[in-house]
Amino acid sequence: MILVAALACIVACGSDGNMESSRKSGETKNNMSVANGAGSASASDSGAKSIRTPVVLFFGTSLTAGLGLDPDQAFPSLIEKKAQTEGVPIKVVNAGLSGETTAGAVRRIDWVLRTPVDLVVIEGGANDALRGLSPEEARANLETLIAAVKAKQPQAKIALIQMEAPPNYGVSYTRSFRAIYPEVAKKENVTLLPFLLGGVAGIPRLNQPDGVHPNLTGERIVADNVWKGLKPIVGSVRLSLVTRQGGKP
Repeated sequence: MILVAALACIVACGSDGNMESSRKSGETKNNMSVANGAGSASASDSGAKSIRTPVVLFFGTSLTAGLGLDPDQAFPSLIEKKAQTEGVPIKVVNAGLSGETTAGAVRRIDWVLRTPVDLVVIEGGANDALRGLSPEEARANLETLIAAVKAKQPQAKIALIQMEAPPNYGVSYTRSFRAIYPEVAKKENVTLLPFLLGGVAGIPRLNQPDGVHPNLTGERIVADNVWKGLKPIVGSVRLSLVTRQGGKP
């Protein structure tokens, strides 16, 4: 029941005045200021030849944006720090936007993809599920997002994060919604990452007072979970960059 209550709040938080204010001010400014600097990523050492730092775009909702936290505490930024510590540096672009559905993401993706990137991590659908929107529409929108990335930046690798629907919509809806992610990932040949809030959702000590968005402790768990699945992809991206630049892995 705590999980249901916590997840259900995301809809309200995504549609209230504070959320809309966040859309128009701090998050967009902070996120896209990072994006503007991403194209000039610094070089990093890789074997016998120096390569540029891979750019990773995190495209999602308030969960990606890190609502309620400082920008450098959102899980994409925490992942950037972990990657640096582990010797596989990346440059993160946080393009999270509070309250966004997959339909809204489709309208925004072309603008975000103006920034050249090497890997796109898509976190979408939570607000669709929490509003009881059609799983089939969410599926179509996720496929459209992936198609946009492939069309505009065909060299970029893509990862899709699993999201879940709250059980209060019924077993049939929950199962249908859960199933779209592995099905889309298989159809589009992209990597599927585990449920974003696994081990965090519904646990009060890991969330902010709103009971919805992870606090810093919870955000660190989210970052750990995402990085486990993302690290091998980053390694593949770095190898590809070395090969393209004529170096050695």
